[in-house]
Amino acid sequence: MNIIIPMAGMGKRMRPHTLTIPKPLIPIAGKPIVHRLAEDIVKVCNGEVNKIGFIIKDTFGKEVEAQLMQIAKDIGAEGHIFYQDEALGTAHAILCAKSLLEGKVVVAFADTLFKADFVLDTEKDGIIWVQKVEDPRPFGVVQLNESGEITAFVEKPEEFISDLAIIGIYFFKDGAYLNKELQYIIDNDIKDKGEYQLTNALENMKAKGTVFTTGEVTEWLDCGNKNATVYTNQRYLEFIKDTGLVADSAKTVNTIIIPPVYLGEGVEIHDSVIGPHVSIGDKSKIVGSRLQNTIVQTESKVNNANLSNSMIGNFVNFEGKPMDLSIGDFNVLEL
Repeated sequence: MNIIIPMAGMGKRMRPHTLTIPKPLIPIAGKPIVHRLAEDIVKVCNGEVNKIGFIIKDTFGKEVEAQLMQIAKDIGAEGHIFYQDEALGTAHAILCAKSLLEGKVVVAFADTLFKADFVLDTEKDGIIWVQKVEDPRPFGVVQLNESGEITAFVEKPEEFISDLAIIGIYFFKDGAYLNKELQYIIDNDIKDKGEYQLTNALENMKAKGTVFTTGEVTEWLDCGNKNATVYTNQRYLEFIKDTGLVADSAKTVNTIIIPPVYLGEGVEIHDSVIGPHVSIGDKSKIVGSRLQNTIVQTESKVNNANLSNSMIGNFVNFEGKPMDLSIGDFNVLEL
């Protein structure tokens, strides 16, 4: 089986964190989003993953490419880098990895994580991963018949037709057939809202007899903006809280740790209270601070801070301000 991960987007909603690295490389519980995504797909796939292709911009640079190749190696697959220089839609993005569209293929867009209890049935023609949502209007959704087969793909429905939202992960039994249908979309300039869309290819495949079913995940986690990413970090720490989240080289002095907390290699924490739901990257140092529900990336320094629902990037030096206060009875002070 091959995995294709389109990740050439600019991640504008995550700025300033995406000014220096692509969004899928932002860490969740100590590992990049895309690394977590690839690992979780492997867990539910019923078979060996042979190749994994990352579709990026060529401006991401060699350091990013090397990191992605290491991620592929870590999950036991052969890594490949492909480039998408123009944002021409999902169908165009997938087709950039044309050489991997053979045999069984999973396509996963790298701005979402998930928790799933099912094992992928790789004998099905195609499986669209979904989750029930309260308000389906912002999402693409699927309609099902009584046999659980997908009868329609509907993008952002104004009126209720289904609460099964497509989360952006797809399985195809025949990658070569998907390749052919994607190429048909491009060759015939079939666009939706100005772009070449995967859903148009799915509709064509369905009309020709491909049977698509759903794989329903138990939790769908978005990494589209800062608040969503901090929440995803919180949930992920809960998922893996029993797996050993504190590196042996992490050092804590006069510090209270409230789990679950991730501490990377070489982390130092002094005179602080950390947790719950905090991830601190390699070689970062925290002094005299209170952190909860927060991500601190690598080689950053945080001093005299009280942080919650926060993200601190790499190589940051953040200095809080100790205060000398005199507050009378019945006052409320929010800082």
